[in-house]
Amino acid sequence: MSQSLLLALCSLLVVIACSGPQTATAPNPEGAATSTTAAIPAALVPVRLQLKWFPQAQFAGYFIAKQKGYFQDEGLDVELLPIGDQSPIQTVVSGGSDFGTTWISDLLVARQQGLPVVHIAQMFQKSGFRLVSLKEKNITSPEQFKGKKIGVWPSGNEYPALAVLKKYNLTSSLDSKVTNPDIQAVTYPFDPGLVFPKQVDVVSAMSYNELNQIVGLGYSLDKLNVISAPDLGVNLLEDLVFTTEETLNAANFKDSGLSGVEIGAKLLRASLKGWDDAVKDQATAVTTVLPICGNTCKGSGATADPKDHQTWQMAEIAKLYQAGPTLEGKAGYLDPVAYKASVELLKGVGILTADPAETTVSYKVWEAATGKTAS
Repeated sequence: MSQSLLLALCSLLVVIACSGPQTATAPNPEGAATSTTAAIPAALVPVRLQLKWFPQAQFAGYFIAKQKGYFQDEGLDVELLPIGDQSPIQTVVSGGSDFGTTWISDLLVARQQGLPVVHIAQMFQKSGFRLVSLKEKNITSPEQFKGKKIGVWPSGNEYPALAVLKKYNLTSSLDSKVTNPDIQAVTYPFDPGLVFPKQVDVVSAMSYNELNQIVGLGYSLDKLNVISAPDLGVNLLEDLVFTTEETLNAANFKDSGLSGVEIGAKLLRASLKGWDDAVKDQATAVTTVLPICGNTCKGSGATADPKDHQTWQMAEIAKLYQAGPTLEGKAGYLDPVAYKASVELLKGVGILTADPAETTVSYKVWEAATGKTAS
C-alpha cells in the first residue's frame, strides 16, 4: 500500500469517528427528513391536593382527573390526600399540601384568624346541608325547633346549623353568653347513628352522605322530614379549592419554571374536566371511587352497601356541582353575589366580625384555567 493511500484511509477513519452515531430518519409527507428519535417528556411537577374528608364520591371529579390522566396531560403529578374529620386548612398553611378543598365558612374563619389562605375556585355552587327529623315529630320548619335537641358537628362544621337558627332568631347552648337557650345542641362526630333519633329531635345531615346513612338505619325518606338549608335562604357555599398567598404568588413553583397561578390553573383545568366527566357518567365515577374508599363509603345500618351509598352520593353531588354558574358555562366560578351572601350569613351569627380582605378571593387561577373573564 502506498504512503499516500494509507494517509487517505486514515483521514477517512478520523472523519467517521468524529461524526458520532447517526440518527435514523424517515420521510414526512412533504418529503423532508424527520427524526424518529422519541422525544423525552418533561418531568411532571409534583402537586399535593388536600381533600376535606375521606375518599368518596364527594371528590369524584379529582379521582377521575387522576385516573384519566388529565393531571398528567397538564404536566402535573397530583397526589390526593385524605384528611378525615380534621380541617385541611392547617395542612395547607403548614406546607403539608399545596392546595386543598374545604367549605367557605372554614376558609373565611381561617382568614379572619390571620391565616393567609386564598379562595381560587368554587366547585359546588349549592349547599347540601339538611336538618332531618322523624315525620312523627311533625317538625316541618325551624320555627318548631324551640325546646328541641339538635345534633350538630364539631370543628366549624356547625356553622350552617347556627346560620339557620339565627335566621329564625333562635339561640342555642353553643353560645356561652346565653343562659336560657331555645335549642340544646348536641355535638357528635358525624355518624348520625350515634345520636339519631334517641338523643336528638333534629340531626344535621348532608344530602349526599348522612341523609342516606339515616335511610340505612331503617328510616326511609317517607318517614322523615327533611329541611333544606338553601330553601330557607341559607346557602353557605361548601366545597371549594384554595391555596396560600405564598403558593399563589410563587414566581417559580417548586423550581418548575411555572408560577403558582400557572400551576393552579393546570390543576383546576384538569379537575374541571374530571368533574364534568364524573357528572356525565356517574356509574363510572362510582366504580372509580369504590376501590379507594374506606369504611366511610358504605353508609350506615344493616343494609349498608358501599356501591349503593356511593351511587346515592354521586347523584346528590352532581346536583351541587350543576347549579348556579356551572349551568351558565362557568364551572368553578365564585359568584360574587353568592359569596357576599355567605359572608353576611357568617357575620349574622357572629362567626365573622368584619368583611374579609379583598385578597381572600383571587380569580386569577380560574381565569387562566378557563380563558374567561370574571365579572
